[in-house]
Amino acid sequence: MKTESIKYGLTVNVHKTKYPECSRRQDQLKAINTENKEIEQFRSFKYLGSTVNTDSTIEEEIKERIALGNKALFANKKIFQSKLISQNAKLKLYFTVIRPAVTCACETWILKETITNILMVFERKILGKIFGPTYGNGSWRIKTNEELDKLIKRENIINFARAQRLGWCGHIERMQDTRMVKAIHASKPISKRPKGRPKIRCEDDVKKDIQRLKVPNWKTLVQERGRWKEVVGKGKTVPQEL
Repeated sequence: MKTESIKYGLTVNVHKTKYPECSRRQDQLKAINTENKEIEQFRSFKYLGSTVNTDSTIEEEIKERIALGNKALFANKKIFQSKLISQNAKLKLYFTVIRPAVTCACETWILKETITNILMVFERKILGKIFGPTYGNGSWRIKTNEELDKLIKRENIINFARAQRLGWCGHIERMQDTRMVKAIHASKPISKRPKGRPKIRCEDDVKKDIQRLKVPNWKTLVQERGRWKEVVGKGKTVPQEL
């Protein structure tokens, strides 16, 4: 196929160029045409391994991450089924191989209740395979969610994701104001907000985590890497009900 390109100070390949639909009023969107060539619109795409969509939601991303976690679990199926390998070794394998595949780029996730439940179900399925059932009163039973949480010292996947967000938040706050990431984080939209309740932002979730941890004057504390690292470590083991 012949590659057609257009020059606007740089060469743009029409066949490889796409743009997102960034409007709530889809009926008013107009196609972009350049020299009688229509540039394709998209609703979602992969960027650096993460799914980006025009709705700014992560449900699709979570599903793909869970699928990658299941692939990693299946690839190590024999290890998890083996009785010759200790529970600690299996747990370490989960923490270092499977969980990172699921939580990649979780620093910007908004952990809604539905997403939290999906992630916890995935993790408890694996923890159930690692620790097995419990024997008591003459019969075997499946370990409860609370028992599994205590066995991993409450370092579950949700606390891990929250701690990663706190670490990233601290990194941004310590940046100089001239850095692009800091400027984008601090910027405010120029247009008016549409009607209805605004969507929960990642920043809102992080502030809730800071309140849960009862961290006073966090913007001052975050400037001290060592002390903020302690806060992040504390966030990995905080009980879910707090």
